[in-house]
Amino acid sequence: MIEAILWDNDGLLVDSETLFFEMTRSFFAGAGLLLDAEYWGVEYLGNAKHSYQIAGELGLAPELIPPLLERRNEAFVSRLRSSVPLMPKVRETIEALSGDVRLAIVTGSPRDKVLLMHGDNGLLNHFEVIVTDDEITNAKPHPEPYLKAMEMLGVEPAQCLAVEDSRRGLDSAVAAGLRCIAVPNALTRMQRFERAFAVEADASGVLKHVTTGQRSAHREVKK
Repeated sequence: MIEAILWDNDGLLVDSETLFFEMTRSFFAGAGLLLDAEYWGVEYLGNAKHSYQIAGELGLAPELIPPLLERRNEAFVSRLRSSVPLMPKVRETIEALSGDVRLAIVTGSPRDKVLLMHGDNGLLNHFEVIVTDDEITNAKPHPEPYLKAMEMLGVEPAQCLAVEDSRRGLDSAVAAGLRCIAVPNALTRMQRFERAFAVEADASGVLKHVTTGQRSAHREVKK
């Protein structure tokens, strides 16, 4: 029986990855760089390359990269102070699971950005544990973030499912011994998810992997 579900945040619960990509593309264009969505999805979201490395690969002079990224980062934080849309069927799914299984967020974002992203949407109230970049030493695809979340929950991998939108996150979950459901988004759908326990079109697909008895008191998410 599944006791806990561990969720990534960016691109899975909230549509922050689209906002970050579009802002990066805009700032890069201002510096004469053409940033392709597929390239970003593979190299940044899949292969864990940093923005600095990508800017250099696209031809920007090294001395110009730090100030460009600093301006981009400031603009992104400012944007997060407005509401960030939830991904499709996230609210219904989290509300359906809440109370039947324990919920955690395992994210590579710092805690202050996570709080800004969610604002007053109320979704974080359903999560017992939130592991952010501030609490770990090794980021995904290292297993540490998921191992930390399971330690805080007091559960074993066999009792859990992970849910991720990228191969980087999938690799982290699998390395921690977890079965991981992939829910690709528009920026990550070109990645390979052969190590996933299942691949679903949206967050509501997670429900079929939790036994009916565990959520008998809840209505199914409407299709």
